[in-house]
Amino acid sequence: QVQLVESGGGLVQPGGSLRLSCAASRNIFSINVMGWYRQGPGGQRELVAHISNMGITNYADSVKGRFTISRDIAKDTVYLQMNSLKPEDTAVYYCNAKTYTMDYWGKGTLVTVSS
Repeated sequence: QVQLVESGGGLVQPGGSLRLSCAASRNIFSINVMGWYRQGPGGQRELVAHISNMGITNYADSVKGRFTISRDIAKDTVYLQMNSLKPEDTAVYYCNAKTYTMDYWGKGTLVTVSS
Protein backbone atom coordinates (compact mmCIF):
# COMPACT_ATOMS: atom_id res chain seq x y z
CA GLN A 1 0.00 0.00 0.00
CA VAL A 2 1.24 3.47 -0.87
CA GLN A 3 -0.33 6.79 0.09
CA LEU A 4 0.63 9.80 -1.99
CA VAL A 5 0.13 13.42 -0.99
CA GLU A 6 0.68 16.20 -3.52
CA SER A 7 1.34 19.83 -2.71
CA GLY A 8 2.56 22.98 -4.38
CA GLY A 9 -0.21 23.81 -6.81
CA GLY A 10 -1.68 27.25 -7.21
CA LEU A 11 -2.22 30.20 -9.48
CA VAL A 12 0.70 31.45 -11.54
CA GLN A 13 1.08 33.86 -14.43
CA PRO A 14 2.19 32.67 -17.87
CA GLY A 15 5.95 32.34 -17.93
CA GLY A 16 6.10 31.66 -14.21
CA SER A 17 7.28 28.66 -12.24
CA LEU A 18 5.92 26.25 -9.68
CA ARG A 19 7.32 23.21 -7.91
CA LEU A 20 5.03 20.33 -7.07
CA SER A 21 5.86 17.81 -4.38
CA CYS A 22 4.60 14.28 -3.87
CA ALA A 23 5.28 12.67 -0.51
CA ALA A 24 5.00 8.87 -0.44
CA SER A 25 4.20 6.77 2.59
CA ARG A 26 6.98 4.30 1.91
CA ASN A 27 10.49 4.13 0.51
CA ILE A 28 10.24 5.36 -3.09
CA PHE A 29 13.27 3.32 -4.08
CA SER A 30 11.03 0.27 -3.62
CA ILE A 31 8.51 1.66 -6.13
CA ASN A 32 9.16 0.80 -9.78
CA VAL A 33 8.11 4.10 -11.29
CA MET A 34 6.83 7.35 -9.87
CA GLY A 35 5.30 9.96 -12.06
CA TRP A 36 3.16 12.99 -12.58
CA TYR A 37 0.01 13.00 -14.68
CA ARG A 38 -2.38 15.83 -15.39
CA GLN A 39 -5.97 16.27 -16.41
CA GLY A 40 -7.06 19.53 -17.93
CA PRO A 41 -10.60 20.89 -18.23
CA GLY A 42 -12.60 18.45 -20.29
CA GLY A 43 -9.53 16.40 -21.12
CA GLN A 44 -8.15 12.98 -20.40
CA ARG A 45 -5.51 12.23 -17.84
CA GLU A 46 -2.10 12.27 -19.51
CA LEU A 47 1.44 11.49 -18.52
CA VAL A 48 3.61 14.51 -17.78
CA ALA A 49 6.81 12.86 -16.56
CA HIS A 50 8.02 9.83 -14.70
CA ILE A 51 11.15 8.58 -13.01
CA SER A 52 12.09 4.95 -12.48
CA ASN A 53 13.63 3.55 -9.34
CA MET A 54 16.91 3.55 -11.27
CA GLY A 55 16.54 7.27 -11.88
CA ILE A 56 15.63 7.12 -15.56
CA THR A 57 13.29 9.92 -16.56
CA ASN A 58 10.77 10.37 -19.34
CA TYR A 59 8.74 13.42 -20.36
CA ALA A 60 5.77 14.24 -22.51
CA ASP A 61 6.82 16.17 -25.61
CA SER A 62 4.70 19.13 -24.52
CA VAL A 63 6.78 19.70 -21.38
CA LYS A 64 10.30 18.74 -22.50
CA GLY A 65 12.77 21.48 -21.72
CA ARG A 66 10.36 23.21 -19.33
CA PHE A 67 9.58 20.63 -16.63
CA THR A 68 11.98 18.56 -14.56
CA ILE A 69 11.11 15.55 -12.44
CA SER A 70 13.40 14.70 -9.54
CA ARG A 71 13.36 12.82 -6.29
CA ASP A 72 14.74 12.87 -2.78
CA ILE A 73 14.98 9.26 -1.67
CA ALA A 74 15.79 10.22 1.91
CA LYS A 75 12.51 12.15 2.08
CA ASP A 76 10.48 9.69 -0.01
CA THR A 77 9.42 12.63 -2.13
CA VAL A 78 9.21 13.26 -5.86
CA TYR A 79 9.18 16.76 -7.30
CA LEU A 80 8.04 18.36 -10.52
CA GLN A 81 9.73 21.66 -11.27
CA MET A 82 7.64 23.52 -13.83
CA ASN A 83 9.14 26.53 -15.60
CA SER A 84 7.91 28.71 -18.44
CA LEU A 85 4.36 27.76 -17.65
CA LYS A 86 1.69 28.23 -20.28
CA PRO A 87 -2.10 28.54 -19.99
CA GLU A 88 -2.41 25.10 -21.56
CA ASP A 89 -0.55 23.65 -18.56
CA THR A 90 -3.62 24.41 -16.47
CA ALA A 91 -4.78 21.12 -14.99
CA VAL A 92 -5.09 19.00 -11.91
CA TYR A 93 -1.74 17.30 -11.43
CA TYR A 94 -1.72 13.81 -9.95
CA CYS A 95 1.14 11.87 -8.45
CA ASN A 96 1.32 8.20 -9.43
CA ALA A 97 3.25 5.25 -8.07
CA LYS A 98 3.56 1.97 -9.95
CA THR A 99 4.63 -1.23 -8.26
CA TYR A 100 4.71 -4.67 -9.85
CA THR A 101 1.10 -5.27 -8.90
CA MET A 102 -0.62 -1.95 -8.29
CA ASP A 103 -1.13 1.62 -9.42
CA TYR A 104 -1.52 4.24 -6.71
CA TRP A 105 -2.77 7.79 -7.10
CA GLY A 106 -2.78 10.93 -5.04
CA LYS A 107 -5.81 13.21 -4.83
CA GLY A 108 -4.27 15.82 -7.09
CA THR A 109 -3.25 19.45 -6.87
CA LEU A 110 -4.63 22.19 -9.09
CA VAL A 111 -2.32 24.31 -11.20
CA THR A 112 -3.84 27.34 -12.89
CA VAL A 113 -1.79 29.38 -15.35
CA SER A 114 -3.52 32.66 -16.04
CA SER A 115 -2.88 36.37 -16.15
